[in-house]
Amino acid sequence: MRKLRYSINATLDGCCDHQVGIPDEESHRYWAKSLQRADALLFGRVTYEMMEQAWRKPADGNWPEWMDDGDIAFAESIGAATKFVVSSKLTEVAWNSHLLRGELGEAVRQLKEEPGDSLFVGGVSLPSALADMGLIDEYEFVLNPVIAGHGPRLLDGLRERINLELVGSRQFGSGAMALTYRPIEKT
Repeated sequence: MRKLRYSINATLDGCCDHQVGIPDEESHRYWAKSLQRADALLFGRVTYEMMEQAWRKPADGNWPEWMDDGDIAFAESIGAATKFVVSSKLTEVAWNSHLLRGELGEAVRQLKEEPGDSLFVGGVSLPSALADMGLIDEYEFVLNPVIAGHGPRLLDGLRERINLELVGSRQFGSGAMALTYRPIEKT
């Protein structure tokens, strides 16, 4: 069975607004390698549209001048990945993507049962719903040395507390920390 990993950037106060605490080139290279380990990505509509707008290769085939090597590596990794989009509003998707239909929990359980190693989920609302259903097997947070003081928070509004154990960490030159956790089984 494939594992479902929730992966996201956050500030030290738990804000996960992509406009606050933007990763540097080292972080983008880290995420590019991380994404290459995923069999597929799972996004809600808002995250899918944001990622497509920011990271899809332009129609002319040239990356924007503002992108450094880390940005390009990240964009190419996410572009190559198969993506499943959870949305009741979208009728079609592009960019190597498929709409995920049906009851959310059952649809994700079916994806997890397919052959492969891992699925990655990003965003805010969708991961909260999946965490409430007990479907997330691993949490990967890159905590950036920023205190935002506002914005959407990681897993805000969970119904129950989830106890985690640290299974990996890495420090970046910027002071950011990648922390990987797994849920501790309830006894």
